Amino acid sequence: MKLRQSERKRAKIKLALQGSAGSGKTYSSLMLAQGLTNKDLTKVAIIDTENGSADLYAHLGQYNVLTLEPPFTPEKYIQAIDVCLRANMEVIILDSISQVWDELLDFHSKLPGNSFTNWNKVTPRQKAFMDKILQAPAHIIATMRTKQDYVLQQKDGKYIPEKVGLKAIQRDGVDYEFTIVFDIDIKHFAVASKDRTNLFSGKPEFTINTSTGRKILDWCNSGSNLEEARERIKECKELESLRQLYAHYGNWREELEYDFKIQKDTIVSKQSLLNPKTFSTNGTTSHNA
Repeated sequence: MKLRQSERKRAKIKLALQGSAGSGKTYSSLMLAQGLTNKDLTKVAIIDTENGSADLYAHLGQYNVLTLEPPFTPEKYIQAIDVCLRANMEVIILDSISQVWDELLDFHSKLPGNSFTNWNKVTPRQKAFMDKILQAPAHIIATMRTKQDYVLQQKDGKYIPEKVGLKAIQRDGVDYEFTIVFDIDIKHFAVASKDRTNLFSGKPEFTINTSTGRKILDWCNSGSNLEEARERIKECKELESLRQLYAHYGNWREELEYDFKIQKDTIVSKQSLLNPKTFSTNGTTSHNA
């Protein structure tokens, strides 16, 4: 056993888009994929279960489509993901994963015996499906349809169903598996209901576009190695190059703040020694030099 310092490796984003029919989930997925591949849609595959909706946006570029036919079993999704991985796809869009849950619910309803214990035959299949998504060495974008959710409220001694908002058609808690979850409304505006990257959390609603995907890609790539970042900072000889690195490692500001300060002081000190006439006695640049 050996302790080590925590660090975020280069990541593959696992992202979900949830919204009602017509909210633009497929189109938004392709916009994200454009950003994640630097606009090279030949590296993108859509696993389509939505009656050919993936082909509606063929004018955007030459992305790949794999059409699934019913029954939409988790095993069939897993096979489709493997096909995309063997083809070296960088982004895989699952449009959508609501069908697999519908299929599992139907499977559960037809099992004989105790309904509660029968979930033991469903849960492993759902887990295998989600594990495939989370462990795949590719960016995964999964769309989920939503429906109106209700809770029972007691009024005047009676329980009355009351609307409480929209809920994704998938197993409860599946959103916790993804790094980012975007909720898209019927006007195509998105908000992040979950965001481990902190790129979008707490931000006002916006329209997903290619730059959204690019921002996520930069976050994924910024986590290569903290020690590598520190070495690059130490190698800086000019303040301008140090400023550029400071902007580049925006997601690691807290971890690298001390390193940037030390290197800045080192650069300023060396410049002062090499050009003593350009610095006044208080250490500021002289305008008379």
